[in-house]
Amino acid sequence: MRRVEAVRGISFRVTQGEAFGFLGPNGAGKTTTIKILMGLMRPTGGQVSLFGLPVPQRKSRERVGFMPENPYIYPYLSPWEFVEACARLSGLRGAVLRDRVTRVLSQTGILYAANRQVRRLSKGMVQRTGLAAALVADPELLVLDEPMSGLDPGGRKEVRDMILEERRRGRTIFFSTHILSDVPQLCDHVAILQRGQTVLAGRLEELLSGEVQRTDIALAGESADLRAEWEKRGLTARPEKGQLVLEVPARVSVGEVLKDALGRGLEVREVAPRYQSLEELFVSKAQGGDA
Repeated sequence: MRRVEAVRGISFRVTQGEAFGFLGPNGAGKTTTIKILMGLMRPTGGQVSLFGLPVPQRKSRERVGFMPENPYIYPYLSPWEFVEACARLSGLRGAVLRDRVTRVLSQTGILYAANRQVRRLSKGMVQRTGLAAALVADPELLVLDEPMSGLDPGGRKEVRDMILEERRRGRTIFFSTHILSDVPQLCDHVAILQRGQTVLAGRLEELLSGEVQRTDIALAGESADLRAEWEKRGLTARPEKGQLVLEVPARVSVGEVLKDALGRGLEVREVAPRYQSLEELFVSKAQGGDA
C-alpha cells in the first residue's frame, strides 16, 4: 500500500482549564493527530505527551475522556449499557458506578432514552451517548473529534451548549472542527492546520487582527441613483432594511465619505468598523488544502 505523509511539523500546547480549538479543512490531519494523542496510531517521529507523560504510555490517558468523530456503539446496546461498560473499563464499581452513569446520561440529555437500543437513536442522540461515555470517568481533559459533525442546527446547538457547560465547570477541552461559527463562543486558543502542518496557533483574540478591515456606513433610504453613484466611486453599496449601507475599505477616508453624505443632506444612521473575522483568517491560512 502507498504510504501517505498525513502530518508533519505539528506543534501546539494546551493549557489546563482552557478550551482549545483544532481547526482545518477536511483532510488537513486533525483526526490523525488526535489518534496519535490517544495512542491509536504511532508517529514515525516527534514527541507527544499528555499531562507530562509520553504517549502511548497508558498512564498518560487515565485522566482523558475521548469522543471520536463517529462514536461506534454496538447497535443492540442501550446508552445505559454502553456508558456503564465504559465506566467499568475506567475502574468504577457498585453504587459509585450507577450514580455516575445516571449523572452523565442526565447531564447530556439522553437519560430519557437510556434503555432504548442504540440502533433506534438519532445521530444527535448517539453523539450525546458518546459524550456521556467520554465524561463518565470525570476526566480532567476532554478530547472531542468533530463533535458537531453531521448534526442539524438544533443538534449542534445542544452539543455546543454541553461543551460550554463543561468549560464553565473548569474542564480542559480539546476539540477539532471545521465549523468555524462555533469557535469564537467556545475557544480560548486555536491551532490551524493545513496539509498536515500547523500554519497558525495562539490565543484567538490575539490572532484576529485588531485593525479595521472596512467601515460600514448606514444611510437612511435606498435610492438606486445614490447607490449607482457610490459604486462608481469604488464603494460597495447595498440596500438593507430600508437603508443604504456603504462599505468603505480601510484605504478610503471614512471622514471624507461622511462629509460628502452629510453635505447631500443624508441621514447617517450608523458608522460601524468591521474587523477581521475567524472565517477570513481561516481562509487566508488554510484555503485550498486537500491533504
